Amino acid sequence: MDAVFKALGDPTRRLLLDWLFERDGRTLSELESGLEMSRFGVMKHLRVLEEAGLVLTRRRGREKLHYLNPVPIRLVYERWVSKYAAPWASALSALKRDLEGETMEKVFEIYIKTTPERIWQAITDPDLRRRFSFGLGVESEWTPGSRYTASTGPETISPGMPIAEGENLEVDPPRRLVQSFRALWGEDVVAEGTSRVTWEIERVADSCRLTVTHDQLRDGANDQLYGGWPMLLSGLKTLLETGEDLTTPASLRYLARERADGGVGPKTSQQMTDLP
Repeated sequence: MDAVFKALGDPTRRLLLDWLFERDGRTLSELESGLEMSRFGVMKHLRVLEEAGLVLTRRRGREKLHYLNPVPIRLVYERWVSKYAAPWASALSALKRDLEGETMEKVFEIYIKTTPERIWQAITDPDLRRRFSFGLGVESEWTPGSRYTASTGPETISPGMPIAEGENLEVDPPRRLVQSFRALWGEDVVAEGTSRVTWEIERVADSCRLTVTHDQLRDGANDQLYGGWPMLLSGLKTLLETGEDLTTPASLRYLARERADGGVGPKTSQQMTDLP
């Protein structure tokens, strides 16, 4: 967290994040053109943001593109801000960033102190997935070409209601999972059609770097399609590192009514003992 606060403490770095918030996937030349400083100075600021995990980079041909990663901000929010200013949640989890061109690409990254096998199991086990994925379990054979369906669980007011579906395009446990993605929870998102989600798990010392790339999105696509990733990944980190569930309203979206009525809420941490 110290690196995040250090990075946010400089007005130039905050300005760079604002520009990536407005439009993601910018080159160094684009970012440099709006600042009255040397190219080297801009690179130093971007390096600090990268070290804090607030900016991610991807090579596309000969260009190096920069993306805003909202996950560290989400973690700061969960730890300190949510108890004081809940209305910020929707703003932080629905960051609108448009790329030039016909499609958009959103990149999210988080470090989790666990093993690749535990992350893979949490992603693919329907009961574990439900604990950090808004109460939704994902059912699939988890083989290349197989289908998957994300649906509400048995505790919800509409059990088995499909929320998303797609095909497992690549399945390489416990390192890489590529899926097509089609949202089903409302007419506005159904109209967006099919996009793609890639999960990449890489061991780093005693931890893992999990990168989620949501691409093939229509330029200007409904932000409901990708706005929930910061909270979902925060919930995954919390579950694997502490055995506890996030209990913010959005993280319990499909369980909130049951909790309000005194019914079943998130499961206890006992289930974590079954993980390898």
